[in-house]
Amino acid sequence: MPNGEYLRYVALGDSQTEGLGDGDDTVGLRGFADRFAEHLTAVSPGLQYANLAVRGRVAGQVRAEQLGPALALRPDLATVVAGVNDLLRPRFDAAEVAGQLEEMFAALTAAGAHVVTLTFPDIGKIAPLARPLGSRVLDLNDRIRAAAARQGVSVAETAAPPVTTDPRMWTVDRLHASPLGHERIAAAIADAIRLPGSSDAWTRPLPPQASPTRRQTAAAELRWATAFLGPWLGRRLRGRSSGDGRTAKRPRLLPLGAPPSHDSPPHEAPSDPA
Repeated sequence: MPNGEYLRYVALGDSQTEGLGDGDDTVGLRGFADRFAEHLTAVSPGLQYANLAVRGRVAGQVRAEQLGPALALRPDLATVVAGVNDLLRPRFDAAEVAGQLEEMFAALTAAGAHVVTLTFPDIGKIAPLARPLGSRVLDLNDRIRAAAARQGVSVAETAAPPVTTDPRMWTVDRLHASPLGHERIAAAIADAIRLPGSSDAWTRPLPPQASPTRRQTAAAELRWATAFLGPWLGRRLRGRSSGDGRTAKRPRLLPLGAPPSHDSPPHEAPSDPA
């Protein structure tokens, strides 16, 4: 789009796009997509924005449930961010996940939208108990880059800067970005499409802080496993998801300041992943 003037932005994805970690279901979720829409509105005051994301969704569900409605909205800009819920599951197939993403990339670009996606930071650097998943993250990121290159999709490389694994960028569940993390992701996406006023400032490190001792680190890992990992595994074994019964928070294109068109069901579990 000339001068970065987009008029219809649609966000597809899971809980990160929905905004978990940035606000709550009482006061409302914000998240990187809302924050990115703010960047866009500063350039294009007439922007209309829809957010179709639903927490707990894997990439195949995002494609099956959100792609059709997204295409019906005829966006000129779309973000597609999914895959974290897939790589947390025992049976993870990076090629299959990337294929689901590429189908969305292809359909949206063919419909005239500029599509943006992102790569994922190493989960093991955020939650040490998740280090065995590091190879999955690297594999998925490589496949996302390749699919994006084939389809002419812009990529915000949020996997690269060390700041993206700073604990302050994440909530206590270590699976959802904090308000600061969502702010940086939005800035990264704006930078990826060279939106007027954007820059690479999002990559800069946060002010230094004291490092925890080994004992403090071990205690923090135990608290995290007890408060978040254990309950999450329990829900998976019971076949439940934080997204059960939920619908998109913003299914229609509206100006950024307009309230959502309907109420969402009650929030189930803030500790569930994306």
